[in-house]
Amino acid sequence: MSYSVGQVAGYAGVTVRTLHHYDDIGLLVPSERSHAGHRRYSDADLDRLQQILFYRELGFPLEEVAALLDDPAADPHAHLRRQHELLTARIEKLEKMAAAVEHAMEARNMGINLTPEEKFEVFGDFDPDEHQEEARERWGDTDAYRQSQQRTASYTKEDWQRIQNEVDELTRRFVALMEAGEPADSEGAMDAAEDHRQGIARNHYDCGYELHTCLGEMYVSDERFTQNLDAARPGFAVYLRDAILANAARHTS
Repeated sequence: MSYSVGQVAGYAGVTVRTLHHYDDIGLLVPSERSHAGHRRYSDADLDRLQQILFYRELGFPLEEVAALLDDPAADPHAHLRRQHELLTARIEKLEKMAAAVEHAMEARNMGINLTPEEKFEVFGDFDPDEHQEEARERWGDTDAYRQSQQRTASYTKEDWQRIQNEVDELTRRFVALMEAGEPADSEGAMDAAEDHRQGIARNHYDCGYELHTCLGEMYVSDERFTQNLDAARPGFAVYLRDAILANAARHTS
């Protein structure tokens, strides 16, 4: 049984361009070619792709993924055990880092000095007061929440408008990358993720790479964040999360 590159992309939820890139760098070379020279993937190729995506989900750089999968001393069961251990560690970290709060919602939650008219002008039909109590209950005891409260207490409508404009511009930048078929671990996507992290640190609270990756995970695990982000383009939340993880790996590996 063999599969076309389009079929594999659909099964795995990746782009055809990503599969072409994996082929070009030798990470996932299809086992067959059609008479016309088109890529054809076997079941074994799909198994390898699943392993690749597991490690990419965990933030491993492509070079390290290749080294892990091509290690002759490793076997499939060893890979699964390793991934289970890494996922368990990630879950524990996320539970400890539940204080993280997403940038746009943080801005909206903290905009308590704005009049209703100003809030609508800055944030559209999103009501920041609707989530303020939840934010206080979930993150009120964290340094990030307190630091954000202190910084934003004196923000004016113009300050919030500037921040929202930054968010909108960064969103347009990510969407353009997605529409161009750029993988989430491309240079452009990682650079945009770095600007996203620096924007949070500049406007709200200190945001290191570990905290930033936790934010990225929350964008996907909390359907409210996912819906808010995917309104810009379907799949944007996952793309942003993946770019954040790739950027963190780039800076911390």
